[in-house]
Amino acid sequence: MIRLLLADDQALVRGAMAALLDMEPDLEVVAEVGRGDEVVDAARAHCADVALLDVEMPGLDGVAAARALRTALPGCRVLMVTTFGRAGYLRQAMAAGASGFIVKDTPARQLADAVRRVHEGLRVVDPGLAAQSLAQGDSPLTERETDVLRSARDGGTVADIARDLTLSEGTVRNHLSSAIGKTGARTRAEAVRLAVDNGWLLR
Repeated sequence: MIRLLLADDQALVRGAMAALLDMEPDLEVVAEVGRGDEVVDAARAHCADVALLDVEMPGLDGVAAARALRTALPGCRVLMVTTFGRAGYLRQAMAAGASGFIVKDTPARQLADAVRRVHEGLRVVDPGLAAQSLAQGDSPLTERETDVLRSARDGGTVADIARDLTLSEGTVRNHLSSAIGKTGARTRAEAVRLAVDNGWLLR
C-alpha cells in the first residue's frame, strides 16, 4: 500500500483528489493539509510515501515545501499537482527535489499511475510543460542580474537593492536594464515575472 499525503489549500479539490485516489486498491490517503508549512510534520507523523503538493499555498509554497520535505524526509517522494502549468514552476519544482509535475486536469487513472511511478523512483512530467521548458532553454541572465531581479521581486527601490547586495545604485540600474532587455520586458516588475515564469529565477 502506497501512503499518500495531499497538500492543497482548496478543500474541495483536495477532497475530490483524495476520493479518487482512495478508490485505487494500492493507494491510501493517510493525511491532508491545507498549508505548505504543515507538509513536513504531517508526512513525518503519517509515514507518507508520496506527497502530492500544490504550488501556491499559504504558509509555504509548494516548491519550498518540496525542498523542506526532501531535506527532512528524503525517502518521501514529491509529486507536484497544480493548476499553474508553467514551465518556470516545473523547473523550480524539479530543482527543489520533486520527482514529478502534472496539472490538475490530468485524468484520474493517469494521476494514480503518476503516483505509482514516482513511488518507484521514476520521474513524471507533463509532456507539454516539458517541451515548453526545453524550448525556453537556459537562463540568459548572469548570476548578478539574477541576484538583482531576486532582490527587486520584493518591490524595493534601487537604493534598497543596492544596500541589499552591497552594490552601487548605478551598478544596480545597469544590471536591471540588462535583465529587462534580456527578458524582453518593459518594466522591472515584468522582468521579474518573466524570469519566474521561465524558471530562471528560483524561489
